[in-house]
Amino acid sequence: MTDDTARTAGAPSPVRQLRLVVEAADYDEAVTFYRDVLGLPEQAAFEGDGDARVIILDAGRATLEIANPAQKRMIDDVEVGRQVAPHLRVAFEVDDAVATTRALADAGAHELAPPTRTPWQSLNARLDAPAGLQITVFEELESLDARSGRPGFGTADTRD
Repeated sequence: MTDDTARTAGAPSPVRQLRLVVEAADYDEAVTFYRDVLGLPEQAAFEGDGDARVIILDAGRATLEIANPAQKRMIDDVEVGRQVAPHLRVAFEVDDAVATTRALADAGAHELAPPTRTPWQSLNARLDAPAGLQITVFEELESLDARSGRPGFGTADTRD
């Protein structure tokens, strides 16, 4: 069994946390948007000299999604209908994509595309959000097990 195979077979990861660090010119606007409107719980906050401030928000389980250029184009086409995504986009799984999109737009995000059903059975909306982030909010419409049975889905161990 190779190291890669062992890692995908349930071996523990050496990484304990993924933390995305974003510089926000309007810190208060970003905190209000992500903590108060999107609902990410505050885990810690620190202040330093010269008005230095940082807040760490708990975004639940973190994953790193790596897509090749063709996949990135396909996701843009499905979610927005045109190419709009920068090199980095942040996606948040939510319980209700329609209500969350409405709340985020009301709080100042620019809706690029409304919630749209995707081929991978989620309801995805795309927004330009504070701190210069393009975000997707998505609601899973079926379980990972159900989706894994579809052609083209699964893991490297289950796809043929």
